[in-house]
Amino acid sequence: MRPASRADDVKDGLAAPSVHLPGLLTFEAAARHLNFARAAAELGVTPTAVSRTIKSVEAQLNARLFNRTTRSVSLTEAGASLNAELAPALAMIKSSLSQVLTATDQPSGTVRINSSYVAYRILIEPHLQAFLEKFPLIDVEVSLDNQLSDIVNAGFDIGMRMGKRVQNDMIAVQLGAVQKRIVVAAPDYFSKRAEPQTLEQLLKHNCIRQRYSVGGRFFEWKFEDRDQMVQVDVQGRFIFDEMRSVLDAAIQGQGIGFVFADFAKQELEKGTLRQILKQHSGMDDAFHLYYPHRKHMPGKLRAFVDFMRSANKTEKF
Repeated sequence: MRPASRADDVKDGLAAPSVHLPGLLTFEAAARHLNFARAAAELGVTPTAVSRTIKSVEAQLNARLFNRTTRSVSLTEAGASLNAELAPALAMIKSSLSQVLTATDQPSGTVRINSSYVAYRILIEPHLQAFLEKFPLIDVEVSLDNQLSDIVNAGFDIGMRMGKRVQNDMIAVQLGAVQKRIVVAAPDYFSKRAEPQTLEQLLKHNCIRQRYSVGGRFFEWKFEDRDQMVQVDVQGRFIFDEMRSVLDAAIQGQGIGFVFADFAKQELEKGTLRQILKQHSGMDDAFHLYYPHRKHMPGKLRAFVDFMRSANKTEKF
């Protein structure tokens, strides 16, 4: 079956005349003022330009829209009919454009975020209330999981994961500093065990291990020791795929954990955990926000990224 062509539309009398928006805006202003000079002043052009545009629109529509005399301007029946339909449509267009401009100046809408729990707790949660107070027209929806989600297909505006390796059409923005890993345990864990004084002595303890994801590889217990990298192949009876569970198990005295210092900050301050082997730590990557590359970034997303970068004192963009 052959698709309908423009020629078919003309033959059937259905083709709409080709009149550009600037011409329609000029007609609407002239119809509202019934004065070409006033319409010209509003549009920032000359009365001659208005008159020329109106003649062009009339030619394109093959209809006279204004009755003109040396003393007055009035709408013809065709002009009045066009204006009755056109004026509300143009008002709606102007309103829509105004809303877009307002959203740019005063960001609004819902920012949908996909993040791991650890990243959310360390970098977003402490500053979320301040963000909402600063931007009262923006709502925040957070989805927590440990997978590197396809945020576009899943309907998210932005994601956050460790590292900056993202797809080519994504932008990665570092948030916060490089994460430092420390060794922690509950005070009760050592009630019947000797506290390790060296990295090698970790091999004698029940260490809580963690995988990057379900069935993925283990987080490696790597430490900086005398300007060298040392890896300890720890063993233990607990294996989790999320650091939150590692932290909880350590608090319960189930073993020794190797976690981000920032993530364990509250527990260290409360005394439910304490750091051991303080002379040894490991450096991991930094967390990054990632979002689609866009020529025009939505105001709500720009507000979120800029605010969180500032709140976490990120120096790199």
